[in-house]
Amino acid sequence: MSGSASIVGAGIFGASLAYRLARDGWKVTLYERHEPGHRGAASAGESRLIRFAHGSGDWYTRSAWRARELWRELEVETGSELLVECGVAWFARSEDGWEAESERVLRAEGIPVERLDPKAARELFPSFEPGDLRFVLWEPSAGVLRARVATLATVEAAERADVRLVHETATPDSVAGDVVVWACGAWLPGIFDLPVRVTKQDILFFSAEGWTTPRVPAWVDYDRAVYGLGDLDGVGVKVAPDTEGPPFDPEHGERVASTETEQRARAYLAERFPALRAAPVSGATVCQYALTPDTNFIVAPHPELPRNWILGGGSGHGFKHGPALAEYAARVVTGQEEPNAQLGLGPRESRPSLRTAGTT
Repeated sequence: MSGSASIVGAGIFGASLAYRLARDGWKVTLYERHEPGHRGAASAGESRLIRFAHGSGDWYTRSAWRARELWRELEVETGSELLVECGVAWFARSEDGWEAESERVLRAEGIPVERLDPKAARELFPSFEPGDLRFVLWEPSAGVLRARVATLATVEAAERADVRLVHETATPDSVAGDVVVWACGAWLPGIFDLPVRVTKQDILFFSAEGWTTPRVPAWVDYDRAVYGLGDLDGVGVKVAPDTEGPPFDPEHGERVASTETEQRARAYLAERFPALRAAPVSGATVCQYALTPDTNFIVAPHPELPRNWILGGGSGHGFKHGPALAEYAARVVTGQEEPNAQLGLGPRESRPSLRTAGTT
């Protein structure tokens, strides 16, 4: 099956789907009101984690593992280094929590994973204090994606596959096609009535010698809702408190990190990575999350607009899935596969967060 498709939003979800449909023989138009990878996009920025641990969420584990393969294929096609395989260390505070569930699923899926004694993590980081950790879950095949570079590479690959990129603001009345997909990220709730809230999320960078990634891995403290990585490409050691931030307007909101975020980040560094206690701030960025109530994505037909689909709800953990989610979404929007109910617009039950924060 093939036909015409219009996709609104050239972030990683929209661009990946445009590329996939074009490779499947569809005539695709990709709408973007700004430039792909623009400063305000959730798909911009220097880095995003790619990890396979998702607690008991085996669908997401398989998706992320498939995405790893597709990211590597895109690297070969574009000649760009997109995925830095530095590993991801999860700091487990209990024997039966998120990390233990993740380990069970990873082993069942045959994905590399190790359980380390907390003191062994001192070999992973230049400075590390185990504190009250019970173990460290180590994903050696995980790592970091160069986010903006990967987004631009995806858009360029899509254009080489004859996707037509149109720089204009699309509305439900202005786009048409056999399939129309709205992949507008944090801008979606301004177009449709959706169960999505948009929040402001601050990210800080600290100057420190000897903390270069890929030698230094990425890390996640799920129960404390904070993650980070070493200095990738000279921007500084990344520390991201990941609790839900205040409501945010992605188009007009002020992109200034709060002093409270720096205080939280410094307190955590002093506790876990003592050598970074007094490290100077080298930069800060503000991004936004488009959060669904249960942090599952949305891949669902619009309830009132025939042939229109919603693709979004990245919920702070979507970037890594981009090319694999596009494979799935392409099958669904073209009628080859029934939509997954957990990604629908119906009522959603509370569940542990799928992003790197144990609190929703």
